[in-house]
Amino acid sequence: MKAKVIYRCSQCGYESPRWMGKCQECDSWNTFEEVIHQSTGVSASALNRPRPFAKKLSEVLAGNSDRIVTGIKEFNRVLGGGIVKDSLTILTARPGAGKSTLLLQVADDVASQGYKVLYASAEESESQIKSRADRILKRNHHNIWLHSDTLLNNILASVEELDPDLVIIDSVQTFSLEQYNSRPGSPVQTMECANELLKIAKNSERPRAVIMVGQMTKEDEIAGLRALEHLVDTVLILNGESGEELRAAWCSKNRFGSTGEIGFFSMTDQGMLSIDNPSEFFMTTRSPGEKVSGSALTVVKEGTRPIIVEVESLVSKSFTPYPSRISECLRREQLNTLISILEQRGKIDLYDKNVVIKTTGGLQLKEQAVNLAVILSIVSSVRDVPIPGDSVFVADVGLTGELKKVPALESRIRELDRMGFKKVYIPKDTIRKPMDLTQIKIVEKGTLREVIEEILRTGKG
Repeated sequence: MKAKVIYRCSQCGYESPRWMGKCQECDSWNTFEEVIHQSTGVSASALNRPRPFAKKLSEVLAGNSDRIVTGIKEFNRVLGGGIVKDSLTILTARPGAGKSTLLLQVADDVASQGYKVLYASAEESESQIKSRADRILKRNHHNIWLHSDTLLNNILASVEELDPDLVIIDSVQTFSLEQYNSRPGSPVQTMECANELLKIAKNSERPRAVIMVGQMTKEDEIAGLRALEHLVDTVLILNGESGEELRAAWCSKNRFGSTGEIGFFSMTDQGMLSIDNPSEFFMTTRSPGEKVSGSALTVVKEGTRPIIVEVESLVSKSFTPYPSRISECLRREQLNTLISILEQRGKIDLYDKNVVIKTTGGLQLKEQAVNLAVILSIVSSVRDVPIPGDSVFVADVGLTGELKKVPALESRIRELDRMGFKKVYIPKDTIRKPMDLTQIKIVEKGTLREVIEEILRTGKG
């Protein structure tokens, strides 16, 4: 029996057989949503179907959560170690970020391990996908099948016929099921398509990994109902502009790993390449003894991984009543706050100077732990005093000019020690027990003024 689609007002519950802009019952505008009206009758087959019973927790066997470990290290990191074989994942990004390219590379890598892969697309023809594969893939596998169709029923038939281990759907909002009378991308079609994909992923007799692409709205959220995010096991978001090299994939939800993990990629003519050591990507390599003013190093935490980042500043004379405050990596309000702290507590006048801030590699600075490094890069630029390249700054700075502690400080210091840095400036009284370090020296300071005086003295000396 075909399901009947009706429209229900989310404010008062009034139902209509067609969509209306204004509710006749409560006079609300644009509140009608598609819902499926199911028959209340129970079929004979449903009555005869064996009913599942509850089980004791102690008697339930835990799933093994086997993973397909790809050769793309950053992709494995974001997923928590690889693709879980009975999982449903959604990947979303802005147009041109590289979703299809990344997933085609994943399909290629998984197929090279002997797994069957079905790549289904409603947006591109099979010849278009083949052209991209010829450009970015180094091999031509017989374990990858392509299916270009807008009807998910046909894709599900291909799944039954081919029995793939990995199914890639690009994208879920462009598919439809023939049993529902609504357009592709509507809430009903999107959720029902996702539910069908969930069934083939969670089939206890034949589990499969399913990755579906989700379109992104102008608000940088997954298009469709919020229930779509609750339905899937993992939500991956790929950030990056089409004209930039850097791409960052981060996990906002993961039932099999750590939420908030992030992986970095470089978009090239050969596709998306893993940046396995991001610290090298976000720092400028300079020869020994080379000194540059306006540069300071800090450590940020991206997921569970500490990354060394170079902050660059340019301070110039302003010839207008209102100096420019420009930042490509920091919120403008945060930059203005740090400049005010520097002027008042650091005794450095910037009222007639333009200040420009950026990071090497274009990484966005979201933590308060970078504040000391940002201020010191400005001090280095305005005074034209280079900061030693083996010194790093990890601290928040309060409005009083005092250095404040930051989370996961010890793991940041250990990463600096592993990378060979010689000195790290941190707030005083934040390391409670001695650390087993090989070469880095910990310098504890109480105020911003103390750090500025030491850096200026060392730089001039």
